[in-house]
Amino acid sequence: MVLYSARNRPAPWAQRTHGTSGWLIPFVATEWLFEWTAFALSRWSFLAVLEYMGTFSVLIAVIFYFSESGNRTKQRHYQAWQVINTAQGKGGSGGRIEALQQLNEDNVPLVGVDVSSAFLQGLRLRNADLLRADFSSADLRKSDLTGVNLTLANLNSANLRGAVLDQARFDQADLSNADLNGTSLIGVDLSGAILDGADLRFADLRDAKWQQLKSVNMLNIAGVRNAPVGFIEWALKNGSVDKPDSEE
Repeated sequence: MVLYSARNRPAPWAQRTHGTSGWLIPFVATEWLFEWTAFALSRWSFLAVLEYMGTFSVLIAVIFYFSESGNRTKQRHYQAWQVINTAQGKGGSGGRIEALQQLNEDNVPLVGVDVSSAFLQGLRLRNADLLRADFSSADLRKSDLTGVNLTLANLNSANLRGAVLDQARFDQADLSNADLNGTSLIGVDLSGAILDGADLRFADLRDAKWQQLKSVNMLNIAGVRNAPVGFIEWALKNGSVDKPDSEE
């Protein structure tokens, strides 16, 4: 807001007080004094310079703010990785849900991230690059992992019950003993994946690429929904089981 502006010269005292009641004179005098002060200051160029300098300093601050945005982003990423690495191998969340989601939102690859045994229920990492990530024994129930790349990832004994993994890539991933009960696996690529001992009950396998699965020994396929043509027969022939009431 511009505060400085040139002012008109105040009226003479006699004119200013003409017709004014006597008891109002002190108030008029005070106002008249302020008018002259404002008039004198408005003619002082130094104030105009100060005003321009104030505006210029705001401009400089804005320029510096945007020029430093890259460093602030790097610092934010460094702090997120610090949270993830500090809690490595520990249970609980430890702020890792927020850290992982923040990195993914900034399109930072999460290649090789180790969150084994972490509590990550409700995690949202759509389209994340999780190549060689370690989610072994992690709790990922009801998470949204749509379109993630879990190639060569370790999901041994991970709890993915009720999670959404549509269009995910599990190329050569280890899903041994993973809980995939009720999981949405629409359009996933399971080429080379290991599903030994996993619970696939009631999972949705519509359009899943399963033909190159590596191993399905003791995989529970009871109640699998939208199973691709030939999958059930092949799985049972290669060691899978159909146990609807299994607690394993």
